[in-house]
Amino acid sequence: MPKNKVQDAVFTAIMAIIMVYGMIVYNVALNTGGVSGEAFLLALHELPIMAPIAFILEFFVVGKLAKRLAFSFMKPTDRPQFITYAVSICICCIMCPIMSLIATILFKNTHTFGTFIQTWGMNFPCAVLWQMFYCGPLVRLIFRLIFREKKSKQA
Repeated sequence: MPKNKVQDAVFTAIMAIIMVYGMIVYNVALNTGGVSGEAFLLALHELPIMAPIAFILEFFVVGKLAKRLAFSFMKPTDRPQFITYAVSICICCIMCPIMSLIATILFKNTHTFGTFIQTWGMNFPCAVLWQMFYCGPLVRLIFRLIFREKKSKQA
């Protein structure tokens, strides 16, 4: 995957935008009583606020912490895709409560501890499933298309 800081920044930006947009759509749908075309449009209003927050958190803090956490139970010799899954789940475990807290403060009518816990509890299963089965694979595909490695010609 990313091989340098520029690629890491691009990967993180794409991931933050797609992951956050999906989670905002989910939360708008929860608040409005279902998924509709309007939910996808309403989510665009929160995206410019939440995506940069997610990018900054993941790029500078959570990514490193999640890798350390993942390698506390994974070995570098484990299959690469299992390492990717472990890091992705660790990122969700760290990002979901942080982003749920921020969303509770910025967008919820009540700013209580209970509202935060409920938001986190509702978001976590969706975040893990969205990350593991849709967002993560899609972002890795987009990243591979952007940063195609040149095949060396053998003479």
